[in-house]
Amino acid sequence: MKPSIEVCELPHDALLRRYLDRGAYVDCYVTELARPVQQVEYVEAFYTTAVFKLERLLLSWLIARPSTDAQARDLASGHLASFAAWNVEARGSNQMLLSDFRGRTCSWLMSRLTSGRRSTTLYFGSAVVPIVDRRTGRQRMGLAFRSLLGFHKLYSRVLLGAAVSRLARSGTSAP
Repeated sequence: MKPSIEVCELPHDALLRRYLDRGAYVDCYVTELARPVQQVEYVEAFYTTAVFKLERLLLSWLIARPSTDAQARDLASGHLASFAAWNVEARGSNQMLLSDFRGRTCSWLMSRLTSGRRSTTLYFGSAVVPIVDRRTGRQRMGLAFRSLLGFHKLYSRVLLGAAVSRLARSGTSAP
């Protein structure tokens, strides 16, 4: 049975919370996988799925920021501080926050072993930083954000689902 992916509140210790506190749009999706998964394994799986490889290909063509599976592994293990269009903004033992090269969007991945260490809760979230309206000086979300929000929500679920499928196929790992 495929795990469900749900919308949830950000955990209190989420690195992404700093954007929520600044008034950015923030979302968070969660699922549980019935095996222990380390953060390194989760990050690598996330950025090497077929779905994300398509995004990587588009980034390579559109903004000349190519990336490879080897770089995804190096990002996951902490040997790279940038990957495709993102830079690592913060990293913990069980989470990582990346911001795009323009500072407008962020991606966040977190894994949490459940008590008993037999399963893992996996989180994926995003932040979109509002722009400042030059006329009013107020922060606002642009038309592109409002137009693409529905797609973004669906795509976030697809990305997390693809990573979970990859992790489920890869068997067990040592906790």
